[in-house]
Amino acid sequence: MNPLAVTPGLHGPTRSPQGIVWHLPHDATAIPEEVRGQFVLGDQELATEVLRMTDHFTGQLFGLDLGNERVIRVPVSRLVVDVERFPEDRDEPMAAGGMGVIYNRTSEGRPLRRPITERERQALLERWYWPHHRRLEGAVERALVRTGQCLLIDCHSFPSQPLPYETDQSPDRPDICLGTDEFHTPAVLVEATITAFRREGFNVAVDRPFSGALVPLSRYRRDGRVSALMVEVNRRLYLDERTVEWSAAGESTSERLKRVLQRLVTA
Repeated sequence: MNPLAVTPGLHGPTRSPQGIVWHLPHDATAIPEEVRGQFVLGDQELATEVLRMTDHFTGQLFGLDLGNERVIRVPVSRLVVDVERFPEDRDEPMAAGGMGVIYNRTSEGRPLRRPITERERQALLERWYWPHHRRLEGAVERALVRTGQCLLIDCHSFPSQPLPYETDQSPDRPDICLGTDEFHTPAVLVEATITAFRREGFNVAVDRPFSGALVPLSRYRRDGRVSALMVEVNRRLYLDERTVEWSAAGESTSERLKRVLQRLVTA
């Protein structure tokens, strides 16, 4: 069964990968020099925080060609700007803990950034947030033109043990977490994805320990042709979390993951 072909709200069957957009929001580590002065951490502390908060090697893990126009990647660390947050803190639940679109707290709740002016805030959004979302919107629009529908897959990884800032502190973490949206993630897509992952030997949880699925703001809760699914992979399956290096199990995990995704696109 091809979930893209039977999803309610998606217009017209398709088996084409041209309807898929891949999103890599958190795998970059770069802190631009012009932004470095905003951070109050020393170089080593900042480097440690970047490593802790990065979804390392997700492009490699998911087998993506970063030069493909359907792969939308943020080039800077999420500590600079987190493109997965709402742009206004009043709309963003994570802002209460200092981790809105522009973080001012670390994963341990310590000060990360000095207070910035509204002008500095807007400059960060204009430089990184809005251009990224325009690229994402463009990729979604092209998929809709090509196939009449779009599936946006949000590619992430998560630490094997919860970080202090995380809402879900249970140490019992699945291999795979699927994040959903009640409007943009049809049940048939979730069911097909769970089945595909289980066939490859992964255990799967839905919206645990993380939840939600990103959709461009212009189409959020408005356009039923756009489906979205967040796929989070437990880092223990592909990463040496102590050295932050690709582990011996990484290649096998990546191959299994790619088989799952291939089934969803072409089965």
